[in-house]
Amino acid sequence: MSKEKMMVISQKESFIVRVLINKVSATGAECNFVTWTVNEISSGLEGVSLIVLYMDDGDRPGEDILHFLTDTLEEKSLEMIIVGEHPDIQYVCDHVPGEMIYMTFTRPVDNNKFVGAVTEYFAKADSGAFKKSILIVDDDPQYLTIIREWLKGTYKVSMANSGLQAIKWLGKNKVDLILLDHEMPVTSGPQVLEMLRSDSETRSIPVMFLTGKGDKDSVMEVVSLRPEGYFLKNIQKEELLEKLQEFFILHK
Repeated sequence: MSKEKMMVISQKESFIVRVLINKVSATGAECNFVTWTVNEISSGLEGVSLIVLYMDDGDRPGEDILHFLTDTLEEKSLEMIIVGEHPDIQYVCDHVPGEMIYMTFTRPVDNNKFVGAVTEYFAKADSGAFKKSILIVDDDPQYLTIIREWLKGTYKVSMANSGLQAIKWLGKNKVDLILLDHEMPVTSGPQVLEMLRSDSETRSIPVMFLTGKGDKDSVMEVVSLRPEGYFLKNIQKEELLEKLQEFFILHK
């Protein structure tokens, strides 16, 4: 397992900030401090699993920084811990979506509770709890395995080798996106999509088709079913990852 990394963002590296960093470092995690400028935050993001925003003496980051942090958290599927006085915490909460805020601490900070929250977050991140979940549905086991290998580092990936197996799996599990083979025997992709949209429990799940046919008529047939999108099966790994990232950013 790679070493967990925490970034602390504040206006200055105060004594209390150094204490919190040292406490977390003692657990074996890597910690670094940056001031709240876009350049410093950007330069320190590599490998970061958790962002902590520390506000002291009424100091607050500007709305431009909070907007940048929001985009960063969304892009990297991270969450943030906020430390500050009640008005400062509320200010940040008014500008950052609640689902991106893992926990808040009012000053003075209970060091043990703070370290406990950080280690709990790292454990959840390591288990994939914060990753978007994708279900791949395809009757070709080799193709299923290839796509899973491509995606598993970024997403929580599940697989089903038939439409009926997918429907059964979705009866007990939730998912953020379904990648659905258009050309499957027995129960085709369009039939599966129809079943999903006729059920109140699954009709809102985004579906993207996987298709091996790239001619105009075949593509028009796929598009006419109004999925959230489609991918040709000859798509390369980097393009697929890029397109999926764009999808999740646009569908917050």
